[in-house]
Amino acid sequence: MKKSPNAADLLIMRAGDDDDLRTRLLARPKETIEQELGVTMAEDHEVHVHEETVGATHIVLPPRGRYTREEREEARTGASSLAFLRKTMYDPAPPLRPPGDGAGRVPDSDAGAEVLAEAGTESVRRGLDFLESTIDEHGAWHCIRFNVADPKVPRHFERPPFISAFCALALESCREAKARSICAATRAYLADTIEYPGFWRYYRHLPLDLDSTALCSLVIGSHPWILLGRNVPRILANRDGAGRFTTWMLEGNEPDVVSRFRIEADPVVNANVIAWFGDCPETRDAQQWLEALITEGNLKDASKWYPDEISICYAVARAVRRVSPAMDRLRPVLADRVLDLMDDEGGFGNVLQTAQAMSTLSDVECLERTDVKRPLRSIMSAQREDGSWPELLAFGDQMLKFGAVGQIGHGSEAVTTAFCIEALERLAACLRT
Repeated sequence: MKKSPNAADLLIMRAGDDDDLRTRLLARPKETIEQELGVTMAEDHEVHVHEETVGATHIVLPPRGRYTREEREEARTGASSLAFLRKTMYDPAPPLRPPGDGAGRVPDSDAGAEVLAEAGTESVRRGLDFLESTIDEHGAWHCIRFNVADPKVPRHFERPPFISAFCALALESCREAKARSICAATRAYLADTIEYPGFWRYYRHLPLDLDSTALCSLVIGSHPWILLGRNVPRILANRDGAGRFTTWMLEGNEPDVVSRFRIEADPVVNANVIAWFGDCPETRDAQQWLEALITEGNLKDASKWYPDEISICYAVARAVRRVSPAMDRLRPVLADRVLDLMDDEGGFGNVLQTAQAMSTLSDVECLERTDVKRPLRSIMSAQREDGSWPELLAFGDQMLKFGAVGQIGHGSEAVTTAFCIEALERLAACLRT
């Protein structure tokens, strides 16, 4: 069956005319859905299919809410309460560690391609050892919330589902067994934090958001709620008049602590929704908007939540790869934009930006347009002895449009390490070809 954001409706429609499919869905629902959609669902998730008749009507109640009414009310009104916020953060976070001495384990400058590739693989393994030591027993990754403008503001640990999905996607191309084990634990954590019928939120005191939901859905796309499109109608309703997907979902009894003038259409959020939904009529307007932003050179400051053009290009390139060939025309345009941002030393500002730039070029199949040895050596040289890379700004509200709440940054050594591993995997593979 062709991939659809609302697979359940297609199955029901087909079963109306296909008696064999109807019989199999009723007798062996999970097995039949897996066969028809070409997926594998979680072993411990049951699927039931019911057939209504003129004499029997079924009413399906949604699952009980993740939080009690009192907890939801506390979240809805608790944004200004430090006591409540500490329930969603892990306070305090350690002070920022120095970036290191730049003397990572890098072969001599005259080393050949195979030697460099093997060194990159060894660097990846050390990075995975570090990640394994930082991810908690539930499979959750951690991040640190800090104030970009004032380092005196206390730093907080946080473990929202978004962080785990953000980093797990960076590891999805890694072939190491330890990476697969980490991702498996992360998928279990994301499945445990899902809210019916298939949404996630960053903090409990914030409303549901499409950035978290899109990334988490990409990671656990075979979860039945996601696979069958249970969350599709509400997501499609969260578009503006131009057909772009907006970030926050302020419907129903959700917390309303995000000012209405902050319900923006963010290019990264739209790219993430496109990467998940794929090429379909519902995403065409968003695709065209992203294409115009990139081809007309309007990426600078286009995203409220992501700090630079490279991070935007990175997200769009992931969407291009996943919905090929619909957005293939953007491949050379994205490559040109990233290469225009390269400095005279072949770098992109810091090691996180360099890593995301290389992964972007890989996703658009243009890595050969750069000397892959230079970024590979640069990324390896920034690795610490414990296998980590330094904490850097990965995302956050940077624009100071909203007074005291502006300039909030998020990042961690684990986050940077995930993206450096992704880039090293791709660079090493390129050297071996």
